[in-house]
Amino acid sequence: MTLLASPPERIYLLRHAKSGWAMPGGRDFDRTLDQDGQEEAAQVAGEAATRGYRPGLVLSSSAMRCRQTAEAVQRAIDGDTQFRFVDELYNAPAESYVEALDRHDAFSSVMLVGHNPAIEELFATLVGMDVVNRTIPEGYPTSGLAVLDRNGVGKDWSLRDFLVG
Repeated sequence: MTLLASPPERIYLLRHAKSGWAMPGGRDFDRTLDQDGQEEAAQVAGEAATRGYRPGLVLSSSAMRCRQTAEAVQRAIDGDTQFRFVDELYNAPAESYVEALDRHDAFSSVMLVGHNPAIEELFATLVGMDVVNRTIPEGYPTSGLAVLDRNGVGKDWSLRDFLVG
């Protein structure tokens, strides 16, 4: 995977909260958060806001469960954060998330709201498997939020925090 050409100072990686199953004849894209997912999303967004985590830009998959998770973030934070819903992040590999970040390099902090396995793969690429295994040994949980800071002028990343709703 190509690493970021001009990375932001901070990246937030948020996996959508717990969703229900698709309705018979329904599309996966249209799945909504279930009640637990609504609570998870509100909890992780509230805790992020309490800790002062306010990205300049939120890039979210346009799938309904990601939109609803991003909307919980929007309700929880104050300020000038921009929200954009990106079709290319639905059912996409981690490389697509990197490309989305590279297209929005004017922001010093960006939150990606998306799906597994791409979120977990990007997390592993940026911080390494040792950090992944210590932080999320059973996999990237729904409503899991990794806060990554860029180390100096390089493209190395460190895990600042990991929140779960």
